[in-house]
Amino acid sequence: MSERPSGRAVDALRSVSIQTGFSTHAEGSALIRMGGTEVLCTASVETRVPPFLRGQGQGWVTAEYGMLPRATHTRGSREAARGKQSGRTQEIQRLIGRSLRACVDLKALGECMVTLDCDVLNADGGTRCASITGAWVALALALEGMGKSSALTGQVAAVSCGLTKAGPVLDLDYDEDSTAQADTNFVLTADGGIVEIQGTAEERPFRPEEFQALFGLAQKGTQELFEAQKNALRKEG
Repeated sequence: MSERPSGRAVDALRSVSIQTGFSTHAEGSALIRMGGTEVLCTASVETRVPPFLRGQGQGWVTAEYGMLPRATHTRGSREAARGKQSGRTQEIQRLIGRSLRACVDLKALGECMVTLDCDVLNADGGTRCASITGAWVALALALEGMGKSSALTGQVAAVSCGLTKAGPVLDLDYDEDSTAQADTNFVLTADGGIVEIQGTAEERPFRPEEFQALFGLAQKGTQELFEAQKNALRKEG
């Protein structure tokens, strides 16, 4: 019997769905659901680039991230009301931007900017990973609409893994994330590349062999996410 609160096998993702075309006006959009986590990802195209890229003949991909006040168990105040973004928000949106730029040929994009907005509707762990995975679909749709699908050089997806009472497990939900001995986020590409790995230990340092087990789970999980991304785009087509 599984020791995971959800009853899932240690190498099982939560249920995943990606609904395209959720936002009426955005050039690309995807609502991704991973278990109880839901994130609306939209791609907006502008015919401008940041000042540091003007006149260089290349584009830019960036991201913004936010959580609705009742995305969590208790209401969180809007960051706009506080007048500044939290350090967590800034760190996550930079991660999303880096992750998406890893699979885009900015020269082929030309002098325009694509902004990925990732808004968390419901949070049950893994919101940054769901944001990256869903934002890739929104980006792919936006580039297709621009006639620049060739600027997309590959796929990127992300998943969390951790060390819990059940051992190394894939795709932590909130209950597991809040008590995990180690928590890692893997951002990987479909051709086997690593974009970023974030990992922290809580009670004790984790061992290289434990990290390898987590990495293996992440590789398995992202392969399933890559298929979910492709299936979402096939349905859109």
